[in-house]
Amino acid sequence: MKKYVLLAALALSVVTLSSQPISVSSTAPEFSLKNVDGTTVSLSDYSSEKGVIVIFSCNPCPYVIAYEDRMIELHNKFAPKGYPVVFINPNDAKKQPADSMDAMRVRAEEKGYPFPYLKDEDQSIYRAYGATRTPEIFLLQNNGNGNFIVKYTGTVDDNYKDSTAVNSSYAENAVEALLAGNNPDPATTVAIGCSIVSKE
Repeated sequence: MKKYVLLAALALSVVTLSSQPISVSSTAPEFSLKNVDGTTVSLSDYSSEKGVIVIFSCNPCPYVIAYEDRMIELHNKFAPKGYPVVFINPNDAKKQPADSMDAMRVRAEEKGYPFPYLKDEDQSIYRAYGATRTPEIFLLQNNGNGNFIVKYTGTVDDNYKDSTAVNSSYAENAVEALLAGNNPDPATTVAIGCSIVSKE
């Protein structure tokens, strides 16, 4: 029995280790996904921006709910400075109906999302980015040559439970570093959130 438990643990560790975000300094994968308003939004649509704050998110995850207002604030603070937020929902709606496009539309309207909320219907985009959690941030910088470069991956800050008790605002600090002409430090943190609901 112990042998089977050990094998299962090893298999889980392999899955965990192989599911890593794409490396900082990598070129961000392009996407072209349907928004809740029926339009299609692509990463290339942001070619005139300094960068994009891509966040893999969803509806029911308690970590998303805890961070939601702070993620909206990221957009409100940094979109005018050239770093807008884009939400991408990677979850399988058949397994988790709360993440259907209709439910996404309701959530976006209820919260007044000032940014696109896109559906990764075939789940190819979250896999391309190596996302494993919601919420999980990928801060991209426009290199001016038609590509976006990954500059930060991870979580919003160090206290999802209480926004008033945050010591390190990782995502905010990362954008501020780029605006100042520096690289984020840290450039990676561990995403705190719910596992992405895969079709498989």
